[in-house]
Amino acid sequence: MNSVTVRVPAKVNLQLAVGPLRDDGYHDLVNVFHAVSIFDEVTATAETGMSVRVEGESADQVPEGDDNLAIQAALALARHAGRSYGVNLIIRKSIPVAGGMAGGSADAAAALVACNELWGLGLPMDDLLEIAADLGSDVPFALIGGTAVGTGRGERLTPLEVSGRFHWVFALADGGLSTATVYAECDRMREAIGEKVAWPRAGEPLLAALRDGDAKVLGAELTNDLQPAAVMLRRSLARTLDAGREYGALGSLVSGSGPTCAFLAESEAHAGELAASLKSAGVARDLITAYGPVPGPTVV
Repeated sequence: MNSVTVRVPAKVNLQLAVGPLRDDGYHDLVNVFHAVSIFDEVTATAETGMSVRVEGESADQVPEGDDNLAIQAALALARHAGRSYGVNLIIRKSIPVAGGMAGGSADAAAALVACNELWGLGLPMDDLLEIAADLGSDVPFALIGGTAVGTGRGERLTPLEVSGRFHWVFALADGGLSTATVYAECDRMREAIGEKVAWPRAGEPLLAALRDGDAKVLGAELTNDLQPAAVMLRRSLARTLDAGREYGALGSLVSGSGPTCAFLAESEAHAGELAASLKSAGVARDLITAYGPVPGPTVV
């Protein structure tokens, strides 16, 4: 096999509960991940060395050297296999860059799947998940897709039962937000008000809404502990979130560390209407409609 192409979805966090800061610098999280139909494609082609090229949406903002997470994934997989391999990776971006939708993690997951296939390793999912956990907190979920609860740093996953399909509108902002900066601002804001940080727990009404396919209840239960910090760092997000609620979204939140804002709609038609209203309001650089859950990386 000379070349393998893998399509991989973005994610939105339906609940992101951030616990106390740990000694290792991370936070204990409860993270309800939900994969949605915005996709990157990663093509892996056999080569003597390791290289990567990025095309598409905001490609100039993605590193193309050893800092690229997909290349790091390929290198980690080769080390795990105990052999020297080469690959050229071409990443075609549609997932927003630095937008809180785990585009870099998705590309890393796609690279693991593509290289595992290209190199004929035949490693099981458990091995890939072990490698993924060392690459980043969101990479394991990007490998499995669907909907799942992540605990620890987000890397310990329990798949969730979901009925039906949920429809979304994503409002993209100009520029990105650094995940580390948003977490640091969250810690600063909590310390400033003397907040006693509770141990994070998954919201039972939210999990029930997913099982029942109840979009109205799900919309009311969407939460993100990082949202106040993201809004503090990017004040324009408050106006975007307010506009979504004004135009009839069932629920709204900043996705992950932002700055993408996610709005839950009643139906596919409602999602289209909501996106049009938000576009007319001028509160986002661009609007994307999508649905979830969708599967994880798929060889195409």
